[in-house]
Amino acid sequence: MKKTIVGNELPHIPWENKPSGCLDPVWRYSRNPILGWNPIPKAARIYNSAVMPYEGAFVGVFRADQKNGRATLFYGKSKDALTWEIGPDPILWVDENGKPNPTSYAYDPRLVQIEGTYYIVWCDDMHGASIGLGTTSDFKTFVRLPNPLMPFNRNGVLFPRKVNGKYLLLSRPSDSGHTPFGDVFISESPDLIHWGKHKFVMGKGGQGWWQGVKVGAGPIPIETTEGWLLFYHGVSTTCNGFVYSYGAVILDIDHPARVLYRTRDYLLTPEKPYETTGFVPNVVFPCANLYDAVTGRIAIYYGAADTCTALAFAQVDELIDYIKKNSESL
Repeated sequence: MKKTIVGNELPHIPWENKPSGCLDPVWRYSRNPILGWNPIPKAARIYNSAVMPYEGAFVGVFRADQKNGRATLFYGKSKDALTWEIGPDPILWVDENGKPNPTSYAYDPRLVQIEGTYYIVWCDDMHGASIGLGTTSDFKTFVRLPNPLMPFNRNGVLFPRKVNGKYLLLSRPSDSGHTPFGDVFISESPDLIHWGKHKFVMGKGGQGWWQGVKVGAGPIPIETTEGWLLFYHGVSTTCNGFVYSYGAVILDIDHPARVLYRTRDYLLTPEKPYETTGFVPNVVFPCANLYDAVTGRIAIYYGAADTCTALAFAQVDELIDYIKKNSESL
């Protein structure tokens, strides 16, 4: 049997077969959203969050907007990656010496395992939006590491393994306002402390309008035999404000700054009530994916309307074929 995804068998990820008559390569979970309004006593909304397999079950680091309006990260666990038990209090960060090292705010986390260690990347406050980086070995103690990049920056995404002996980090530099800079760059590091050799990966725009204002990396890239499969969000501006949709790119496996294919059309755009109505209407924002290398099944977790957590599905071979046949001119 052909294996396109380079990775582990994970047969028990959430999955729902494509609905009859659906022609799209990505389809929604019929029971969305999986987390709705006021999911825990201290949070009004949980969305734009990160999940991964852990010790036969699943864990997650969740963006939870507390009822004072401040975004913070919470830890959660699940047996099936659908029904989540979210901790009652925010993650308590410590520094490398075990002393308290709290964040001012924290949002839009990504979660990845690299060489047996778990890393969390999020949007942090370093006198303005920047990239936060932390680690854990047991999801009980969370150690906050030095910020990898200078402000202002968002959408930090680590690759799941070293490439050419280096850690790789995607990000989207911005200014202190609402991210008028809209392009994705990649940085490398020998040790997760010293970052450099920054390279341009992809910019806003394209043949259509759905990604004309800005783009940003989404979940951790998936290694495949065709290259790195990366979901990303694209933003357009309408008379009524921003609209967040998402697409995907395939990056060169050895030189990920090189885009091989990029979706011309979005894969998912706000259409359902839980995507078009909420705290920030008209947002689908992918932040995590689970995948089974044997079947090629992919479950994509996304934030909906900055209010809910929702789920969509794709099959890797069908998706890659679609991306290749419907790629932007690069």
